Amino acid sequence: MNLRFSHIIKNLVTVLAVTLFFSCENDFDEVQKVGVFQNQPIGEAENIDLKYTEFLEDTVRLKANLISPQMFDYSNRDFAFSEFPKGILLKVYDKDGKLTTITSRYAIFYTETDIIDLRGNVTITTHQKERLVTEQLYYNEKLEWVFTNEPWKFTQASGTKYGVGFDSDKDFKNFQMLEMGGDFELDN
Repeated sequence: MNLRFSHIIKNLVTVLAVTLFFSCENDFDEVQKVGVFQNQPIGEAENIDLKYTEFLEDTVRLKANLISPQMFDYSNRDFAFSEFPKGILLKVYDKDGKLTTITSRYAIFYTETDIIDLRGNVTITTHQKERLVTEQLYYNEKLEWVFTNEPWKFTQASGTKYGVGFDSDKDFKNFQMLEMGGDFELDN
């Protein structure tokens, strides 16, 4: 009887082990989908019209207006960012209310570093009708510094300048060109 009972226990353990082994499904496609969901944005927005204002005594002043057809929020990532896959139109107003517009076909804002990466027909147009065009432009908000390593074209009343790569302060007063061409006026 002890032998028979031992035999029944062995059979039950074997059946249980086989059942557990075959009931565990490890579909590689399902495992990959888990990784995809973790890489999805935490938020999505359409037709963004974001206004950045500043309160001065009794008045409110509009400093900037960001317009974009689509934004993805990846703040759930270790290196958080916001992506604008369909581009942006950014209207920036100075203290006198004069307008500078910035457009691009694609943009990424990196939250931790405060760097904005603009790509695809990046165009900056000032209230003085100066115009900068390049394929990629970075803006460091902390340092208020603009830079690119791509070819660029800068048009103003005195003529057109072009080159490859530059960096500058946000007002283009400290403009350093890596390679340049065009017409220049020099003061003696």
